Amino acid sequence: MERTTLLLYDDAMVDHRPGWGHPERPERLDAIVGLLREQPIAGARWETPPVGDEEAARRVHEGRYVAYVESLRGRMAMVDGDTTVSEGSLPAAWLAVGAATRGVEAVLADEVGSAFALVRPPGHHAEADRGMGFCLFNNVAIAAEHALEKGCERVLIVDWDVHHGNGTQHSFEDRDDVLFFSVHRHPFYPGTGSLRVTGRGAGAGHNVNVPLHRPMGDAEYTAIFEEVLAPVAGEFDPDLVLVSAGFDAHARDPLGGMDVTEEGFAALCGQVRAVADACCDGRVVLTLEGGYDLGGLARSVHACVEVLCGATPPGGFGRPDAVASQVLGEVQALHRSWWPV
Repeated sequence: MERTTLLLYDDAMVDHRPGWGHPERPERLDAIVGLLREQPIAGARWETPPVGDEEAARRVHEGRYVAYVESLRGRMAMVDGDTTVSEGSLPAAWLAVGAATRGVEAVLADEVGSAFALVRPPGHHAEADRGMGFCLFNNVAIAAEHALEKGCERVLIVDWDVHHGNGTQHSFEDRDDVLFFSVHRHPFYPGTGSLRVTGRGAGAGHNVNVPLHRPMGDAEYTAIFEEVLAPVAGEFDPDLVLVSAGFDAHARDPLGGMDVTEEGFAALCGQVRAVADACCDGRVVLTLEGGYDLGGLARSVHACVEVLCGATPPGGFGRPDAVASQVLGEVQALHRSWWPV
């Protein structure tokens, strides 16, 4: 069945230029957009996003941090050791916020079935009071708060980037209206995301970390989504599903050290789509995070958009290995008091 997917993109996001040799380079979006335009997908339509709203950003970030970032407009500056801004970075960052929130609005209004915000800079490492890990504003956290402001009662965030989304976790770890599910390499940058960090206070159980301690691929990732994400999400019953869609777990990625293929990412997208179909009329918004091998990144995004537009997800990856099965068992045992896993 063909579905409509909104692709949110603006050429100005290419003007964020962290510097020569930086892995989060403009060519990432060039590769993605180039392939999507060379091989168009039925059901996908393009839209230029609006500039993001400062009020929306301040629901996640402290006002003084937003003001600090804005003070860097038009300058070359270091935000932290691996996060830099150039003359075009602030317009790009605000467009990234606008793309994430516009995607939420479009699916909640049933204008489209799903949306993919093709953005730079990425966002999931950005904390309330600081940027880090190539990120300035936490696009997916801002999108979640925007959805709650628009009337959603529960939002699920799925983060499959190889790096843990520390900023997203910290934004919602004491709340029960947002469930954060992350599968990531650990220990690895930024050092957060251990198994036993499950949320606190009202958010107890609403932070599901699946840390992977060695290279794993399609069989392991899809099993984690099937055996942990699906039952947890079904019980949580979100009104909207958001995805921090990083592709640095790709087998060819120079930073990630994992073995997922583009077919594996398409399968993960299909599992997320199935959760959204079951819980919230298919409403799902993906926001681009990492992914630094240009070919693997472009092919993986293209494969995910095909699935969002109705293609049958790949399957038949087999069973996970013994190490992954042990991790699965540990996650299930830890979260069984909250969820039917």
